[in-house]
Amino acid sequence: MTIITFNNRSLTSTQLQQVLEYINTHLDRDLSLVQIAGEIDFSPTYFASLFKRTTGMSPHRYVIGQRVERAKLMLAKTDLAIANIALQVGFSSQSHLTQQFKRLTGMTPKQIRFII
Repeated sequence: MTIITFNNRSLTSTQLQQVLEYINTHLDRDLSLVQIAGEIDFSPTYFASLFKRTTGMSPHRYVIGQRVERAKLMLAKTDLAIANIALQVGFSSQSHLTQQFKRLTGMTPKQIRFII
């Protein structure tokens, strides 16, 4: 009996590109691991493992990071209320955006808006 292991596997560049495009196109929506993994027909657990091996971060951490980056752009280029930006980039509320924004940047969205 032969046992096959996938310890050295990672996502192909095509699979990674497909997933990243899906995430970036749908940042404003609720992105579940099931939905993202389904884009390349993988089980959620297997996909999460391969994504982390390929990118060095979990899918959730990547999504949060992309949402914060998009919020930064919107803060710089629009006069939209921070609460509206939070919803447009996929956070459930302004406080959720602020919490994640501060964790990743060390500053609040309001502080960034005044700097930019």
